[in-house]
Amino acid sequence: MFTESRAQDFLAVVLGIFTALSPLWVNTNDNAMWSLIVLGALIALTGLAQMYRPTLAAADYAMGLFGALLFISPWAMDYTDYRGASWTAWVVGVVTVVVAVAALPTVSGRLHDMAPHH
Repeated sequence: MFTESRAQDFLAVVLGIFTALSPLWVNTNDNAMWSLIVLGALIALTGLAQMYRPTLAAADYAMGLFGALLFISPWAMDYTDYRGASWTAWVVGVVTVVVAVAALPTVSGRLHDMAPHH
């Protein structure tokens, strides 16, 4: 899946930036806008932290937490009527959690062991 190149960190940065900027092209209310901006920025920052210090496993856990919070934010912040904002939160939230779990040291170690060695 992911290799030692830490592609998942770059993906997290892209997902976070996309989410933080998404209020520019999706209809939002104040709750949706700030949820997307803040959680998107936090996801991007955890990706950057992992790029800077790959051994910082706490950033992977934080990234997973922020992804889960992003996923539940349309219900928690009551913006499910704004479909574009809701779908952005749901899709990016799920992908972020998957990326974070795949990047955890125990999971990535198992994935690395499964990869064919040349």
